[in-house]
Amino acid sequence: MSQVPTHTHTGARRRSQRVLMQVGVRVRGKDAQGNDFEEGTETLAINAHGALILLKARVISGGLVHMKHNKTGEEQECHVAFLGPVRSGRAEIGVEFTTPSPNFWRVAFPPEDWSPKSPEARNATNKLRAQK
Repeated sequence: MSQVPTHTHTGARRRSQRVLMQVGVRVRGKDAQGNDFEEGTETLAINAHGALILLKARVISGGLVHMKHNKTGEEQECHVAFLGPVRSGRAEIGVEFTTPSPNFWRVAFPPEDWSPKSPEARNATNKLRAQK
C-alpha cells in the first residue's frame, strides 16, 4: 500500500503512518450551521488514530462526529482534526478518534520507520519473487 502525503496543519509529526485504503463508513454529527447530518462515504486513507474522508457536509475544526464502520458496525466518536480542499462538492476531512481504537480498521499498520525502499522490504520482496 502507498503512503498518502502528509498534510501539515499543525507542524506536529503524525503519530501513525497513513495507508491508502477505501473503507465504507457512515458519518453523523452536526454541520457548521449546527444542523444534524448523516452521510455515507468512504475513507481515502486510514491510520491507527483516525482517517481522511470526503464529506459533503461542512463541519468545523474540532467538531465531534461519529463514524461507523460499515462492515463491522463498530462506531467511534471522532473530532475533526483537519479541514482540507473541496473536490467535486466534497471536502477532505481528517478525523481523529477521541478514544484510542487501534483495531477499528481491522488492519495491521506498518511501523513509523517503514519504507518500501528499506533493505528489509527489498529482501522480503526478493524472497517472495524467488518462491514463485
